[in-house]
Amino acid sequence: MKREAYIVVVALLVAMAAGSVLILAFGQSPAQVYGMLMAHTWGDSYGLGQVLFKATPLVFTGLAVALAFRVGLFNIGVEGQMMVGAFATALVGASLPDGTPWVIAIVLAIGAGAVAGGALGAIPGYLRARFGAHEVINTIMLNFIAGALVLWAGRTWFFVEESTHTQTVIESARIPSLGMSGSAANLSCFLALIAAAGVWYFFERTRRGHEWRAVGESPLAAETAGIRIGRSITWAMAASGALAGAVGANFVLGYKHYFEEGIGRGMGFMGIAVALVGRNHPVGIVGAALLFGTLSQGGFAVNELVPKELVDVLQAVIILAVAATSAEVRRLATR
Repeated sequence: MKREAYIVVVALLVAMAAGSVLILAFGQSPAQVYGMLMAHTWGDSYGLGQVLFKATPLVFTGLAVALAFRVGLFNIGVEGQMMVGAFATALVGASLPDGTPWVIAIVLAIGAGAVAGGALGAIPGYLRARFGAHEVINTIMLNFIAGALVLWAGRTWFFVEESTHTQTVIESARIPSLGMSGSAANLSCFLALIAAAGVWYFFERTRRGHEWRAVGESPLAAETAGIRIGRSITWAMAASGALAGAVGANFVLGYKHYFEEGIGRGMGFMGIAVALVGRNHPVGIVGAALLFGTLSQGGFAVNELVPKELVDVLQAVIILAVAATSAEVRRLATR
């Protein structure tokens, strides 16, 4: 774990150095810009709430990508799985009768999203296990299919007002806000932490988790040991999709209270970056999600000094630095 921490620290230092050069090019002080970024995120109640709100879906999508990685799979379909999951969460949350106890309403709504995302994730898993079809191609194509299906189904359930969205979920299905100065942060951030703890426990403390890890590390050895490779691949992709589908807890139940076309767009692909920076470990993923959430919110805070696109550059440099320094840092740490 120390080696992985070294890699991330080196990446952050490289990103800060590159960002400092760009900030100086705009005639500003790096210390002032970074100080303002931190003051308006972690030093401000509203800013911190927005950081938590933006980090929550990244934890879910990062875990979804990382879970598949641990089994030797690359799930690029998290974006589509997140979309159908959020849509299912909204439909169930809106169709429940008024007066449904909040525990039942929230569990059913989130469960519907997880089932929808899991079902979509299981398709490329089955195709890989049964026919050897590569999951990267299948998950990419399923992103487009999922988007088209949601729009097609929306002909029945969408309303066009200020935006195109479904009906609002019932009152008892709504996840309470954290009350942080009017920010969008809600209690779903704790669900994200529970999911991270669950993924860690599964891989580190359960027999099935060890089997999945064995499949990812050496499929031939796992098969020799009697592990059913095809079943593991299918269920791993389904579990990955279920994590992505649970994102609706944050956007639908905790914020908008309905599914809106384009909601959370890009979070699925950002989950790949979060998993990479977090080194596919649940603790690292939570930290990486908070980092990207901080940069995203901080970009608005420093916009009066430098273009907010600077944040996009910093995120890209962090990702590239992690990818580039992994082998070198591991060599130095081992020495």
